[in-house]
Amino acid sequence: MAEKLIDLVNRIATESPDKFAIALSPADIESQFAAGIISLPMGMENGSPIEGDLANVQHFFDRGIRYITLTHGLSNHISDSSYDDNKQWDGLSEFGVEVVREMNRIGMMVDISHVSDAAFWDVMEISTAPAIASHSSARHFTPDWERNIGDDMIVRLAENGGTVMINYGSAFIVQRALDYGSAKGDAYSAHLEENGIEDSDEVQAAFDTDYEAEHGGYPYATLDETLDHFDHVVELVGVDYVGIGSDYDGVGDSLPIDLKDAASYPNLIEGLLGRGYSEEDVIKILGGNLLRVWREVEAVAAGSAH
Repeated sequence: MAEKLIDLVNRIATESPDKFAIALSPADIESQFAAGIISLPMGMENGSPIEGDLANVQHFFDRGIRYITLTHGLSNHISDSSYDDNKQWDGLSEFGVEVVREMNRIGMMVDISHVSDAAFWDVMEISTAPAIASHSSARHFTPDWERNIGDDMIVRLAENGGTVMINYGSAFIVQRALDYGSAKGDAYSAHLEENGIEDSDEVQAAFDTDYEAEHGGYPYATLDETLDHFDHVVELVGVDYVGIGSDYDGVGDSLPIDLKDAASYPNLIEGLLGRGYSEEDVIKILGGNLLRVWREVEAVAAGSAH
């Protein structure tokens, strides 16, 4: 599946070279941007395709992958997941430690979104290059939810030179949306069990309609509440360590009011400027900080090659 998706992205660039190009470095992104071409840098969300073979880290790097989110919704052979009660490794596996070191060696960014807290601290202990949280918001606003990133972790990630990229999903932004989603999920599981029916998209859609009629609609976060997460990271560690991690392809219909799709980015920018961020700050948040991390990861790899 990973190979097919890489092929797909390559085909987009090959078939429309006047519009898109694969980006393998920050330098590529800057030159492509200057030429008016949309860059397609690639990351892998879930290290499962490495399949226990360290050589596959290099293989996927050679195919254009420039970051790997070590795990996803379930623990895998590399790392425990924040979503999974099965913490089989108490952090990273022994192989996962090797994967992080190999990523450092070849110049691939380590992404700690989705990993368990113990795995995060393992990465901070092991990695000689900055790491990223590609789509995690501040746990300060959703206490006890491991998928978001705690204040002590934000501070440590910044000390490591990394960056926290804010996820816009309403459940990541406000506790009320997280609670609503959890309650609805529990109610749906009970509904299936009590009625002896199989899960399906149709069954889920019908249940959602009934649930929302009875309990009120989904309590979306607002743009202002999303901006609060940027402010929180900046107050903790400064403007050099925060970025955008929208998760537009991952959080479904839970996106905040006034931030529903990529066309609404002017609202985010206007909001940041309205809160006193300078244009230079906004450029850092929109991508400059990630490009800095990426360059530092490349520099670590270049140093380790000597």
